[in-house]
Amino acid sequence: MESVNPATGEVIATYEEMNSGELNAIAEQAVEAQITWRQKRFDERAAILRRVADLLDSNKEEYAQLMASEMGKPLEQGRSEIEKCAWVSNYYAEHAELFLKDEMIESDAEKSFIAYNPLGTVLAIMPWNFPFWQLFRFAAPALMAGNAALLKHASNVTGCALAIEDLMHEAGVPGQLFRTLAASSDQVQDLIPNEHIAAVTLTGSIRAGKAVASTAGSEVKKAVLELGGSDPYLILEDADIERAAEACAASRLINSGQSCIAAKRFIVVGETYEPFLEKFTERMKNKRMGDPLEEGVDLGPMAREDLRDELHEQVRQSVEAGADCILGGEIPDREGAYYPPTILTNVTKEMPAGREELFGPVASVMRAKDEQEAISIANDSDFGLGAAVFSRDVERAEQIAARELEAGCCFVNTYVRSDPRLPFGGIKESGFGRELSHLGIREFVNIKTVYRA
Repeated sequence: MESVNPATGEVIATYEEMNSGELNAIAEQAVEAQITWRQKRFDERAAILRRVADLLDSNKEEYAQLMASEMGKPLEQGRSEIEKCAWVSNYYAEHAELFLKDEMIESDAEKSFIAYNPLGTVLAIMPWNFPFWQLFRFAAPALMAGNAALLKHASNVTGCALAIEDLMHEAGVPGQLFRTLAASSDQVQDLIPNEHIAAVTLTGSIRAGKAVASTAGSEVKKAVLELGGSDPYLILEDADIERAAEACAASRLINSGQSCIAAKRFIVVGETYEPFLEKFTERMKNKRMGDPLEEGVDLGPMAREDLRDELHEQVRQSVEAGADCILGGEIPDREGAYYPPTILTNVTKEMPAGREELFGPVASVMRAKDEQEAISIANDSDFGLGAAVFSRDVERAEQIAARELEAGCCFVNTYVRSDPRLPFGGIKESGFGRELSHLGIREFVNIKTVYRA
């Protein structure tokens, strides 16, 4: 397993894969650790999670540089990611006991209530694009609920995975309760049926999600999946164009465009099309691409050259099918996995840019004759993770977001983002289950009915 700097192509480190015997032993040891951990009071677990948050804050610069080196995240975005991980750790340290307290229910019983018990050991299969946040948004609630957690991270961010393990143990999380697994995708797929694994969560591709869901389902094990998206942003005729263009460009280019909930399809209604496109192009053009270790860089390289090349092929095929590339669209003549901010117009559902997830800094701009057609285009997708509506009529925009868009997270007059206080997840091929909020911590617990006659 290799970690390669995407800005230079330099091999940063190599790691030895664990064998199946080691992986099975770690799973067995996690069960033993979890039996002790689940017996701890909430305030005891919370004290450890608060130390996790403190260590994240105090090592923020180190972790931001590690992400920049391993997967190309600009430093300022890396610092923000670590701050968010500290936030979610403190959030569940404060609220987990309330979220999981016994819930009294009126029934024919003398007493009946719901109890929330941990499931056991949860296997987390995580991607490279937010190497700290993806893990912490799962681990903070899972640990506070009394579960053990095993992390199989993307191989190109193994350094981040090991840094997280060290941080957890330094904060006081028992050594066998949280472990990083240096394993291949095939190995971790084979680990799901292990009797010591109670549940599995995955953030990744549709292909990987279907494979994990199939195995987990055949073993009758709980799974939560977040599989990406092709988020539509509706710019209605009465939208604040300046505000919409700023939010759309920011969302499309965060993490160099490599975000599941980044804006990807921009559906512009009627006469708003030309003025929006002008402002949007201006903002995309002014973003600075460069070395992620330099301050002030807006987007660094993509995480790997093969991913950059796949994205470029989607752009090329879309242009061949009739799309117009009005910005970017060419691989830069420079070292590293860089791809510039790119805008495609005249995009239709028949093109890769209209039906597939473009996981990089490429925007697909589509025209709609009216509001209803915009909603129809937005929903005509295999994905259903995030969506946004821009309009000065905030009541109408809220109704579109709440009732008419087919997605798990719908925002009005701003871009989609995750928040520890709000549930996060998708529908259709964007996955199932929810992370974050009180709903997220209840995904990996036994919701138990207790009835006393």
